[in-house]
Amino acid sequence: MKKFTKLALISSMAISANAMAMQAMDDASLSATTGQDGLSIGIGISKIEIEKLFIHDNDGYSGEGGSGEAGAIYIKANGEGATAAHGVVIGANYDNGGAYLLPSRNLADLTIDSDAGGGNPFINIAAAVSGLDINIGEIGVVASGDEATTASTSIRRGGTGTENAILTGLSVKTGPMTANIQLGAAPQGAMIKLNATMVGGLTITDLGILDNSTKTTTRAAGVIHLDSIQVADANSRDLVLNQSISVFGEEGADKGYVRIVSTSGAHDNYVKGIHLGSRDAASIGDIEVQGMQTYFSPAQGQYTPGAIITIRGH
Repeated sequence: MKKFTKLALISSMAISANAMAMQAMDDASLSATTGQDGLSIGIGISKIEIEKLFIHDNDGYSGEGGSGEAGAIYIKANGEGATAAHGVVIGANYDNGGAYLLPSRNLADLTIDSDAGGGNPFINIAAAVSGLDINIGEIGVVASGDEATTASTSIRRGGTGTENAILTGLSVKTGPMTANIQLGAAPQGAMIKLNATMVGGLTITDLGILDNSTKTTTRAAGVIHLDSIQVADANSRDLVLNQSISVFGEEGADKGYVRIVSTSGAHDNYVKGIHLGSRDAASIGDIEVQGMQTYFSPAQGQYTPGAIITIRGH
């Protein structure tokens, strides 16, 4: 699970890597136009493409059946639609006449302020992100290639040998989102606070889960294919996000971790078109789950609506 979370973090890094497309205003310009000091950044990117993506596990798996050799989760083009030539394609969600875009039409808008914090200073970053259209190609596992050396012609490592696909690919569409990030001190109680409504909810399409254990020279790998998954608040078309993300440092034998606390309410889920065996197999129908609510326990016998997810390395 932690590796798939890394994929989301790397996608965020890809946005940062395109900083050349940002248009920034200095404090003086911003103060003249808004009457408030600070820094405003509009990220004017319409699309991000990633050829391939690898997450290398350098010590492999030492349990039964493992070799202890480096392996990698990969994402690559699957030859279909938006991912015909690239493993990851991220763009703005232009559906419904641009209803899911920010008023600025930027991919993201950032407002940055620094504050003395009463002796505990911090930087406050208010971020607004347009609705996104995210397309991900084939996801699988492969043996890691050799690390680049000073004699290598590039820094690429990649994978080598047999590739075992896990997911055929998927597409994700989101509505606009906002987050507040505090660096240095965090008087809001966490480094990142999500407190927004994703207009139109969350939609995942064309998700295929592969079973390579059944694959032979004459039979393709088995697939559980889902035409679409929709997630929204109970009895609504929108999705409220209430999450706090904190990074905990080293304490004694604990080397640190990331904790995500979600306190959003109950959700409706609709899975459309479930195909067993192959994408073209007859659908067994749809599945609808109404008002699903998770709970976590801050103490034995106590139940708080929401969930806590902890992510740490081995």
